[in-house]
Amino acid sequence: MKGTGTAARRLESYVEGAWRQGEGDGKPVLNAATGDIHALIGTEGLDFKAALEWGRATGGPALRSMTIHERALMLKAIGLQLMEQKEDFYRENFATGATRKDGWIDIEGGIGTLLTFASKARRELPNTKVLSEGAVEPLSRDNSFSAQHILTPLRGVAVHINAFNFPVWGMLEKIAPTLIAGMPCVVKPASQTAYLTELVVRRILDLGILPDGALQIVTGSAGDLLDHVIEQDVVTFTGSASTGQKLKSSPAILQHSVRFTMEADSLNASILGEDAAPGTEEFDLFVREVQREMTVKAGQKCTAIRRVIVPEAHENALLEALSKRLASTTVGLPDDDNARMGALVSLKDRDDVRSKVTLLANESEIVSGSLDSVDLVSGEAEKGAFMPPVLLRCEKPMSAEAVHAVEAFGPVATVMAYRDGEEAVALAQKGRGSLVSSLFTNDGTVAREIVIGLAAYHGRVLIGNRRSAKSSTGHGSPLAPLVHGGPGRAGGGEEMGGMRGVKHFMQRTAVQGTPELLSAVTGQWLEGAPARSDLHPFRKSLAELKVGDQIVTEAREVTREDVEHFAEFTGDTFYAHMDSDAAKANPFFDDRVAHGYLIASFAAGLFVDPAPGPVLANYGVDNLRFLTPVYFGDSLKVRLTCKEINPRENADHGEVRWDCQVTNQKDEVVAQYDVLTMVAKTWPLAA
Repeated sequence: MKGTGTAARRLESYVEGAWRQGEGDGKPVLNAATGDIHALIGTEGLDFKAALEWGRATGGPALRSMTIHERALMLKAIGLQLMEQKEDFYRENFATGATRKDGWIDIEGGIGTLLTFASKARRELPNTKVLSEGAVEPLSRDNSFSAQHILTPLRGVAVHINAFNFPVWGMLEKIAPTLIAGMPCVVKPASQTAYLTELVVRRILDLGILPDGALQIVTGSAGDLLDHVIEQDVVTFTGSASTGQKLKSSPAILQHSVRFTMEADSLNASILGEDAAPGTEEFDLFVREVQREMTVKAGQKCTAIRRVIVPEAHENALLEALSKRLASTTVGLPDDDNARMGALVSLKDRDDVRSKVTLLANESEIVSGSLDSVDLVSGEAEKGAFMPPVLLRCEKPMSAEAVHAVEAFGPVATVMAYRDGEEAVALAQKGRGSLVSSLFTNDGTVAREIVIGLAAYHGRVLIGNRRSAKSSTGHGSPLAPLVHGGPGRAGGGEEMGGMRGVKHFMQRTAVQGTPELLSAVTGQWLEGAPARSDLHPFRKSLAELKVGDQIVTEAREVTREDVEHFAEFTGDTFYAHMDSDAAKANPFFDDRVAHGYLIASFAAGLFVDPAPGPVLANYGVDNLRFLTPVYFGDSLKVRLTCKEINPRENADHGEVRWDCQVTNQKDEVVAQYDVLTMVAKTWPLAA
């Protein structure tokens, strides 16, 4: 194997602003495929209390001094640089036992996740340090007392304890939302593959993009790290349920009510729909998906398929087709192009998988693969952590226990048959909570019954069929915009989920007060806060514009001719606008009414300043509501107020949200909505 014969690297931890070795020579970490010593690891003598304090005192303030977009752009710069260095990570990846194809999921998948978070944060979150959440809650009739929920970064450190199977992705998918939220991180990778995580963190820190204290790494035992967490810290864990429960019950975590998120064991299921008979495209897709999920990263994925649930009528055909595909899976050294599957991450893990299969075999039979031997295209079976894919069949899955409770964390799955959709759901539910389940069907009725039955027990459900075959990301792929986690046995936590994940590292607070003071806190104009009416706000560049700048327009009467011309011009001849008798029969109207979009159009005509200026474009309307009918002879005027200013980093413009309120001659609110515009930072624009 490439890279063998080189001296083992002594791993270091980056804590308190420096790379530090633990005391002693360190414990050996073996190459998963060759059995050679690949690295030496240890953290004895390191001061973890000081590391946490340094992160809180140095990294936290530095991150909180930045806006969300500044943090996101920082991650974008890091991600692009890491992608340039990916070949170094691929070479180190081979020592984990993973092939290059499998390493792609971890390395480029992880960097891609980092970049996705950076992009979504800039698109979906404002360029601010404080997030407002939800609508303002008025608490008084005279609008003098209101409330607003806000989100602010926690003042502690996020400790991310990661699993061995994704040393890059597992770290990056956690630190991305954490850093965007404004919270520093301490990463503790699993020892078996810490060498790859350490290499990536070293390259990140070498870039000099992150502020001091934003990212630390502990390579080796966590020692007394969790003894020093406090109420503002967060701990996330990915690994076995037994270890997770032990960590979750740590005295400091319980004493200080530290947020603890766990992703644990998960007996994920994939279900073949009753309509997906042999010969259908869905049957073939199902077979390929199960084989792929059993063999990618040698089955050592938290989302891999462990239980294969099929209709009784199709069980034998499925066993035959799946066994044939598994038998064609070549096993060997991960850097051998002829190897379809590499090694498990360690000999210990291989032996543990074998012992778990033995337990499963007490109520199932092995129909493909062996625990006693493995045919290799390269490598040495006695030195590397190799094993073939193993497929079992459980004859009585409803009464069986081990198949729903024991996870063999390797290339292992168990086939079980069901009689109807209700039983298929019941079998999946016997896993007592999973990260993901999938269903392969082309029947909407089947999809509805099974997906609704699965949802309460799973963090994600994938429906596969012929139409999505080319575009589907597959059963086992967690995606940055989607929640990754699951209830019950899966740990009860959630990761990623797009910008939902950022909020896990922020405190939600209800702030009560006058609109003026709430506006000062949130940076957003609220109803009842002071407004300023001097120059037309559309004449102001972003540098001149202030939240609260406002214009109140002259009034415009709505006539019958206006409504009929709009109806003819647009083709909107809905009866409430054109037929007096029909409109009066409608319980909401007294007579013919003006079109809602006519009102919005008139409003724009009233508040727009037509001359060229810093307002570059109108790019949308949010939360449009028509609240009071408008009849012929009503007069409308508009109050337009600068509600929120969102400057773009590295751009010559920003986004401005305007509160638009349309009222009639009785001061009744006719329409309410937000107008979204792009505004130049300076005017005139630079050549």
